[in-house]
Amino acid sequence: MSSSGALRLHPVDAAIAVDRDRAEAAVAELLEAFGRDVGGEHLADTPRRVVDGLLELITPREFTATTFPNDDAYDELVLVRDIPFTSLCEHHLLPFRGVAHVGYIPGPRLVGLSKLARIVEWYAHDLQVQERLTVQIADHLERHLEPAGVGVVLRAEHLCMSVRGVQAVGSTTETHVFRGAVAADDRLRRRFEASGP
Repeated sequence: MSSSGALRLHPVDAAIAVDRDRAEAAVAELLEAFGRDVGGEHLADTPRRVVDGLLELITPREFTATTFPNDDAYDELVLVRDIPFTSLCEHHLLPFRGVAHVGYIPGPRLVGLSKLARIVEWYAHDLQVQERLTVQIADHLERHLEPAGVGVVLRAEHLCMSVRGVQAVGSTTETHVFRGAVAADDRLRRRFEASGP
Protein backbone atom coordinates (compact mmCIF):
# COMPACT_ATOMS: atom_id res chain seq x y z
CA MET A 1 0.00 0.00 0.00
CA SER A 2 1.30 3.47 -0.82
CA SER A 3 1.73 6.18 1.81
CA SER A 4 -1.53 7.75 0.59
CA GLY A 5 -3.41 4.62 1.63
CA ALA A 6 -4.17 3.47 -1.92
CA LEU A 7 -3.76 -0.16 -2.92
CA ARG A 8 -3.98 -0.75 -6.67
CA LEU A 9 -5.53 -4.04 -7.75
CA HIS A 10 -5.01 -5.13 -11.34
CA PRO A 11 -7.12 -7.51 -13.42
CA VAL A 12 -6.32 -11.20 -13.26
CA ASP A 13 -5.64 -11.38 -16.99
CA ALA A 14 -2.77 -8.91 -16.54
CA ALA A 15 -0.92 -11.68 -14.70
CA ILE A 16 -2.37 -14.73 -16.49
CA ALA A 17 -1.87 -15.06 -20.23
CA VAL A 18 -5.11 -15.96 -22.00
CA ASP A 19 -4.83 -17.82 -25.30
CA ARG A 20 -8.16 -16.84 -26.87
CA ASP A 21 -7.65 -18.82 -30.08
CA ARG A 22 -6.92 -21.98 -28.12
CA ALA A 23 -9.87 -21.38 -25.77
CA GLU A 24 -12.29 -20.84 -28.67
CA ALA A 25 -10.98 -23.97 -30.43
CA ALA A 26 -11.50 -25.94 -27.20
CA VAL A 27 -15.12 -24.79 -26.93
CA ALA A 28 -15.71 -25.70 -30.57
CA GLU A 29 -14.18 -29.14 -29.98
CA LEU A 30 -16.37 -29.66 -26.90
CA LEU A 31 -19.51 -28.83 -28.89
CA GLU A 32 -18.41 -31.19 -31.67
CA ALA A 33 -17.77 -33.91 -29.05
CA PHE A 34 -21.43 -33.49 -28.04
CA GLY A 35 -22.42 -34.10 -31.66
CA ARG A 36 -23.22 -30.48 -32.48
CA ASP A 37 -22.49 -28.78 -35.81
CA VAL A 38 -20.38 -25.72 -34.96
CA GLY A 39 -20.54 -24.67 -38.60
CA GLY A 40 -24.30 -24.12 -38.33
CA GLU A 41 -25.70 -20.61 -38.17
CA HIS A 42 -26.70 -20.79 -34.49
CA LEU A 43 -23.41 -22.23 -33.18
CA ALA A 44 -20.89 -20.58 -35.51
CA ASP A 45 -20.13 -17.74 -33.09
CA THR A 46 -20.77 -19.69 -29.86
CA PRO A 47 -17.10 -20.45 -29.09
CA ARG A 48 -16.27 -16.72 -29.08
CA ARG A 49 -19.33 -15.91 -26.95
CA VAL A 50 -18.51 -18.64 -24.42
CA VAL A 51 -14.91 -17.42 -24.07
CA ASP A 52 -16.10 -13.81 -23.73
CA GLY A 53 -18.55 -14.85 -21.03
CA LEU A 54 -16.02 -16.90 -19.08
CA LEU A 55 -13.44 -14.12 -19.24
CA GLU A 56 -16.02 -11.65 -17.95
CA LEU A 57 -16.74 -13.94 -15.00
CA ILE A 58 -13.07 -14.46 -14.07
CA THR A 59 -11.59 -11.02 -14.79
CA PRO A 60 -12.16 -8.35 -12.11
CA ARG A 61 -12.15 -4.67 -12.96
CA GLU A 62 -9.06 -2.78 -11.89
CA PHE A 63 -9.58 -0.40 -8.97
CA THR A 64 -7.75 1.41 -6.21
CA ALA A 65 -8.70 0.38 -2.66
CA THR A 66 -8.40 3.81 -1.07
CA THR A 67 -8.05 3.94 2.71
CA PHE A 68 -8.04 6.89 5.09
CA PRO A 69 -6.64 7.52 8.57
CA ASN A 70 -9.17 6.85 11.33
CA ASP A 71 -8.66 10.36 12.75
CA ASP A 72 -11.81 10.25 14.91
CA ALA A 73 -10.88 6.86 16.43
CA TYR A 74 -14.20 5.35 15.32
CA ASP A 75 -14.40 1.94 17.01
CA GLU A 76 -17.87 0.58 16.21
CA LEU A 77 -18.87 -1.88 13.50
CA VAL A 78 -18.98 -0.63 9.90
CA LEU A 79 -21.26 -3.08 8.05
CA VAL A 80 -22.25 -3.00 4.38
CA ARG A 81 -25.08 -5.44 3.68
CA ASP A 82 -26.45 -7.08 0.55
CA ILE A 83 -23.48 -6.57 -1.77
CA PRO A 84 -24.46 -8.57 -4.87
CA PHE A 85 -21.86 -10.86 -6.41
CA THR A 86 -21.54 -13.53 -9.07
CA SER A 87 -18.69 -16.03 -9.21
CA LEU A 88 -17.82 -19.15 -11.17
CA CYS A 89 -17.70 -22.53 -9.43
CA GLU A 90 -14.33 -24.09 -10.19
CA HIS A 91 -15.78 -27.60 -9.87
CA HIS A 92 -18.53 -27.30 -12.51
CA LEU A 93 -17.84 -24.01 -14.34
CA LEU A 94 -21.35 -22.90 -13.44
CA PRO A 95 -22.11 -19.58 -11.73
CA PHE A 96 -23.05 -19.04 -8.14
CA ARG A 97 -24.54 -15.75 -7.07
CA GLY A 98 -25.80 -14.09 -3.99
CA VAL A 99 -25.07 -11.33 -1.51
CA ALA A 100 -22.20 -10.52 0.81
CA HIS A 101 -22.40 -8.77 4.17
CA VAL A 102 -18.98 -7.31 4.93
CA GLY A 103 -17.99 -5.42 8.03
CA TYR A 104 -15.07 -4.41 10.18
CA ILE A 105 -14.28 -2.61 13.40
CA PRO A 106 -11.75 0.03 12.39
CA GLY A 107 -8.20 0.14 13.62
CA PRO A 108 -5.84 2.83 12.34
CA ARG A 109 -7.45 3.07 8.87
CA LEU A 110 -10.90 3.29 7.25
CA VAL A 111 -11.77 2.14 3.74
CA GLY A 112 -14.11 3.89 1.32
CA LEU A 113 -17.49 2.14 1.63
CA SER A 114 -17.81 1.43 -2.10
CA LYS A 115 -14.45 -0.30 -1.91
CA LEU A 116 -15.95 -3.04 0.26
CA ALA A 117 -18.18 -3.94 -2.70
CA ARG A 118 -15.19 -3.69 -5.04
CA ILE A 119 -13.17 -6.07 -2.85
CA VAL A 120 -16.03 -8.61 -2.98
CA GLU A 121 -16.21 -8.24 -6.76
CA TRP A 122 -12.42 -8.55 -7.09
CA TYR A 123 -12.22 -11.93 -5.40
CA ALA A 124 -15.53 -13.19 -6.83
CA HIS A 125 -14.29 -12.73 -10.41
CA ASP A 126 -12.26 -15.93 -10.49
CA LEU A 127 -12.71 -19.67 -10.51
CA GLN A 128 -13.91 -20.03 -6.94
CA VAL A 129 -15.45 -21.98 -4.11
CA GLN A 130 -17.61 -20.01 -1.70
CA GLU A 131 -15.57 -20.96 1.37
CA ARG A 132 -12.33 -19.64 -0.15
CA LEU A 133 -14.04 -16.47 -1.38
CA THR A 134 -15.27 -15.71 2.14
CA VAL A 135 -11.78 -16.17 3.60
CA GLN A 136 -10.10 -14.09 0.86
CA ILE A 137 -12.35 -11.09 1.54
CA ALA A 138 -11.66 -11.30 5.30
CA ASP A 139 -7.91 -11.77 4.73
CA HIS A 140 -7.81 -8.71 2.48
CA LEU A 141 -9.47 -6.50 5.10
CA GLU A 142 -7.20 -7.77 7.87
CA ARG A 143 -4.06 -7.33 5.79
CA HIS A 144 -4.77 -3.80 4.55
CA LEU A 145 -6.77 -2.18 7.36
CA GLU A 146 -5.41 -3.86 10.52
CA PRO A 147 -8.93 -3.72 11.99
CA ALA A 148 -9.93 -4.68 15.51
CA GLY A 149 -12.34 -7.20 13.99
CA VAL A 150 -13.72 -8.46 10.68
CA GLY A 151 -16.91 -10.23 9.64
CA VAL A 152 -17.86 -11.63 6.24
CA VAL A 153 -21.06 -13.55 5.51
CA LEU A 154 -21.87 -14.82 2.02
CA ARG A 155 -25.25 -16.27 0.99
CA ALA A 156 -25.43 -17.69 -2.51
CA GLU A 157 -27.39 -19.98 -4.81
CA HIS A 158 -25.17 -22.39 -6.72
CA LEU A 159 -26.36 -23.37 -10.19
CA CYS A 160 -24.42 -26.63 -9.83
CA MET A 161 -27.03 -27.51 -7.17
CA SER A 162 -30.12 -25.82 -8.59
CA VAL A 163 -30.01 -26.66 -12.32
CA ARG A 164 -28.26 -30.06 -12.22
CA GLY A 165 -27.78 -32.93 -9.81
CA VAL A 166 -30.21 -32.57 -6.92
CA GLN A 167 -31.92 -29.58 -8.64
CA ALA A 168 -32.61 -27.83 -5.32
CA VAL A 169 -33.88 -24.61 -6.87
CA GLY A 170 -33.75 -21.66 -4.48
CA SER A 171 -31.48 -23.31 -1.91
CA THR A 172 -28.70 -21.11 -0.59
CA THR A 173 -25.33 -21.79 0.95
CA GLU A 174 -24.08 -19.56 3.75
CA THR A 175 -20.45 -19.14 4.78
CA HIS A 176 -19.07 -17.03 7.64
CA VAL A 177 -15.71 -15.68 8.71
CA PHE A 178 -15.58 -13.78 12.03
CA ARG A 179 -12.26 -12.59 13.41
CA GLY A 180 -10.96 -10.49 16.26
CA ALA A 181 -13.53 -8.46 18.17
CA VAL A 182 -16.35 -9.63 15.88
CA ALA A 183 -15.57 -13.30 16.63
CA ALA A 184 -15.44 -12.56 20.37
CA ASP A 185 -18.77 -10.70 20.58
CA ASP A 186 -22.07 -12.60 20.13
CA ARG A 187 -23.96 -9.32 19.67
CA LEU A 188 -21.76 -8.31 16.71
CA ARG A 189 -21.99 -11.74 15.09
CA ARG A 190 -25.78 -11.63 15.38
CA ARG A 191 -25.82 -8.37 13.43
CA PHE A 192 -24.31 -10.24 10.48
CA GLU A 193 -26.52 -13.28 10.93
CA ALA A 194 -29.65 -11.10 11.05
CA SER A 195 -28.81 -9.69 7.61
CA GLY A 196 -31.49 -10.48 5.06
CA PRO A 197 -31.02 -13.25 2.47
